[in-house]
Amino acid sequence: MRWYFALLLSFSLFGLVLPAVPAEVSDDEIHDTLRIKLAGDRDVRGTQIEVAVEDGVVTLRGEVFNNKAKKRAGKMAKKHKGVKKVINELTVAPK
Repeated sequence: MRWYFALLLSFSLFGLVLPAVPAEVSDDEIHDTLRIKLAGDRDVRGTQIEVAVEDGVVTLRGEVFNNKAKKRAGKMAKKHKGVKKVINELTVAPK
C-alpha cells in the first residue's frame, strides 16, 4: 500500500515539473474565430471580408468602407492566436 502512495505522489510531482506544451491552433479554428471577431467589431462589421487561412497565414480579401476598417481588420488578424503572417488585400470602396 505504501508503494501505491509513493507512486501516486511521484506521478503528481512529475506532472508539476513538466512544462505545458502549447497546443497548435488549426487553420479552421483561426478562420472561424477571426470571422466572428471581424463581424463583431464596430469598425469592420457590415463589410464583406473573405478570410482564407493556410498554414497560419491569413489572407484578407474584399471591400471595406474606409482605410480605418482595412487597418483594423489587418491588425485584428495579426494579433489573433496562431497567426504567423497576414496578407491584407482589402480594398476601400469608392464613395
